[in-house]
Amino acid sequence: MSMFDIEEKVAKVISVLPNKIKIEINNIEQFKLQSEKFSVGSYLRVSDSEDCALICIIENFTIQKEENKDSIYLIEAMPIGFLDVDGKFTRGGNNIAIPPTDVETAKNEEIQQIYDSIEIDSKFCFATLSQDKSIKVPVNGNKFFNKHIAVVGSTGSGKSHTVAKILQEATLTKNVGYKNLNNSHIVIFDIHSEYHTAFPHANYLDVDSLFLPYWLMNGEELEELLVETGENQAYNQSSLLRRIITRNKQTTHDNSNLTYDAPVKFSVSEVLNCLLNLSRETKNYKSPNKMSIKSNEQSFETDEEKFDFYFKKQYEFEEAKSQSFSKGTYNDGSLEKFISRIRNKYLDKRLEFLFGEKSESHTFESTLRQILGYEEDGESNVTIIDLSGVPFEVLSITVSLISRLIFEYGYHYKKMLEKVQSNNEVNLEYAPILLVYEEAHKYVPKNSSAKYNASRVSIERIAKEGRKYGVSAMIVSQRPSEISETIFSQCSNFVSMRLTNPEDQNYVKRLMPDTLGPLTDSLPTLKEGDAILLGDALIMPSLVTIDRCAPSPSSNDIMYLEHWKKEWLDISFDKLAERWIK
Repeated sequence: MSMFDIEEKVAKVISVLPNKIKIEINNIEQFKLQSEKFSVGSYLRVSDSEDCALICIIENFTIQKEENKDSIYLIEAMPIGFLDVDGKFTRGGNNIAIPPTDVETAKNEEIQQIYDSIEIDSKFCFATLSQDKSIKVPVNGNKFFNKHIAVVGSTGSGKSHTVAKILQEATLTKNVGYKNLNNSHIVIFDIHSEYHTAFPHANYLDVDSLFLPYWLMNGEELEELLVETGENQAYNQSSLLRRIITRNKQTTHDNSNLTYDAPVKFSVSEVLNCLLNLSRETKNYKSPNKMSIKSNEQSFETDEEKFDFYFKKQYEFEEAKSQSFSKGTYNDGSLEKFISRIRNKYLDKRLEFLFGEKSESHTFESTLRQILGYEEDGESNVTIIDLSGVPFEVLSITVSLISRLIFEYGYHYKKMLEKVQSNNEVNLEYAPILLVYEEAHKYVPKNSSAKYNASRVSIERIAKEGRKYGVSAMIVSQRPSEISETIFSQCSNFVSMRLTNPEDQNYVKRLMPDTLGPLTDSLPTLKEGDAILLGDALIMPSLVTIDRCAPSPSSNDIMYLEHWKKEWLDISFDKLAERWIK
């Protein structure tokens, strides 16, 4: 008689709840013989038939020991989906049979069959099942990259290796017969300079080779950079800056229709000249429209005429002491700090990637080519933006500007594509882009500080609308609870590694699209390289081990004791100081 006959059931369902089942096992050793791996996270099949079954994942188990009786083992498992007679797997636990129902550990071939049900053209794999390394756990690559990804984990959990492995696999995936680079386009915001070793042939841009012309910034980014939000005059300064820059763009390009946010060149030195003149100007007391420049009086009908005149050089004005002359509108000291702030930014050697001569010489087109890896001397799937040398006060603005440019590139490329196809012209292909935000909590935090407004707006827009235009995001963080909820709530796929902070654990549990109960309680105890993988791209939520990447990112821990045992090291402080000052 079989162990599944009613008289001799080793395991049976004893309780059915809305989102879980309870199973009683009277002989745990006999039950475990069916599988070498049996633990929390293992899979069970619940069925009265050999052909179809409800697949469940073990959440926890307890032992009940009564006097003069053998121990009884109770397992709680969460139904994940139904495997029908044709081998088709359907998510959902609505097929729970009324007990008693047979229970056994799921067969390896069944589990692999479930994972392999993803269409071959969409299959993308970077992990194996933690309970059985022989079982590969693929995801639907289209859904994985199209719907935003969250990779979270504390320091030392293997987060950087996981990101590198996913991206390495993406850049290597090709259709049969292709020998050149595939059409993947990935931009990594690398805040700790980790990923260059993992992608040695990447388009690597650090603070010395990155050029982002300041005139590509939109109004919000410019004001965040140049206006001190805490000052009493901040609103007036923003309004004046907006009017002057708009006029300078119109004058430079002889186009009165250009707006403040138009991505065209303007001269920050001319804007500074204009502000200096406004801060010193005096007027003819009897004729307010006449500016009293020494040995000359200049009359202007509009502010635009005045701005055009003030752009060219700094003027010396008559002193407003006699009854004939009065101070101009802005000659009250209210612009002094504003002018000093702009001048300091403009002359700051650390910001040459924004204001330097090489940056100014870049065109709109050449800037896009640089960011997307279409350089003249070669092409690359991966662009690494090394932010480690970018001053913290402009970190958020740098991320914002690049993110916004890529989003708008995706928008306009799609519109161009639609127009070309509607006119039956040469067929263009999509070139989707993945933006990887490493340590995202540093530039899109949850707090509403004005200095993060620009980056928050840019990245939230990508999170909410980017996938329509072929721009998706991978949010990577060790402190997910500190990231804007709008951004995280748009992620449909999660790779959640070890999290030791209770606040982060609870935050991630609330955001996860599947309710895994006690399985998510294992977040603080996961081994390095292990992760809970779940989301729209996965057949069923799984506890996985991420495949090792090669080459690796330079995120390995420094071996303190090993180095401390060595002989005293003589440090070249002169070279260190030279680099530091530079």
